[in-house]
Amino acid sequence: MVPNFARDASTAWLNGWEAHVHAPFARLKQRTAEAGLPAFRPRGLLLPPGGAAPIRFKPRLKKPLAAPGLAPTLGRIGSLEVRLATTVSEIRRAQRLRYRVFYEEMSAVPSGLAMLSRRDIDDYDAVCDHLLVIDHAAVDATPFAAKPFRRPRPKVVGTYRLLRQDAADRHFGFYTAGEYDIAPVMAANPGARFLELGRSCVLKPYRTKRTVELLWAGIWAYVQHHRIDAMLGCASLEGTDPERLALPLSFLHHHARAAEGWCARALPERYVPMNRLAREAVDPKAALQALPPLIKGYLRVGATFGDGAVIDHQFGTTDVFVVLPVSAIAARYRDHFGPAANRQAA
Repeated sequence: MVPNFARDASTAWLNGWEAHVHAPFARLKQRTAEAGLPAFRPRGLLLPPGGAAPIRFKPRLKKPLAAPGLAPTLGRIGSLEVRLATTVSEIRRAQRLRYRVFYEEMSAVPSGLAMLSRRDIDDYDAVCDHLLVIDHAAVDATPFAAKPFRRPRPKVVGTYRLLRQDAADRHFGFYTAGEYDIAPVMAANPGARFLELGRSCVLKPYRTKRTVELLWAGIWAYVQHHRIDAMLGCASLEGTDPERLALPLSFLHHHARAAEGWCARALPERYVPMNRLAREAVDPKAALQALPPLIKGYLRVGATFGDGAVIDHQFGTTDVFVVLPVSAIAARYRDHFGPAANRQAA
């Protein structure tokens, strides 16, 4: 038989490639298994012998990034678009926005990982959906100057993190449960599908009515698609001195307290009374002016608030529990944020 030199050379190269790549990872896999550690998955670039082109291994995602059956783009006003994050890169951009707002603009204290990466990161990011507001008329300034050939990308200017109850039950539960006892609310509403809203932030120049409306339009489309019955979460007032926040906290306690069956109470070890001023001493107009725009937005659509505040020293805020049954949203807001609203105009 005539030898096939091309075939033999190819076989030899592949044998060398296997020795170069697979054998070391086989040994590493064996050691990690013996130590009881999670299986190792290579990430990044591996260089085969002989100067051949590198092979890139992409990290595996724990879950789909786009909700099945829900279009990523959920609305648009002018150059602003609201959409769901569909790639790991887009989630990282949301994390960088959160870092900029929470840690650079506000008084949150970053962990070592957050400080090194310049991103606000926690375990919930991997199991949540991420709502983005993107300005197509502005360019995202990447923090990596070493990537001069990257095409300019439109700027992420707002974000919300969305956690459905089924995902929470499969993983860590709701983030809110670290501050409030929400079990009685769940028990009082059996069969209801809950959605947790969290980690909301908007760049300062974009804190306008139309940006907030786009965020709510995106949330409403998501709520309808997943047939959500109620939304809950923690909303924040800036500052950690409840005495300085006595007026807005007392207003929420006297005028916007959740009804029985919806009123979660702060955990005993974190409970801070909200009833700091008598009802007759509260000036509603002044209190509304003292509330952050996000909480005023919640009030407008029909949200109510729980019993007790919680001081979050890491983020430099005082948190309150907010709950919004979908049935409590006024019809005029359903029409305003629903598909009848014209949000596609350029």
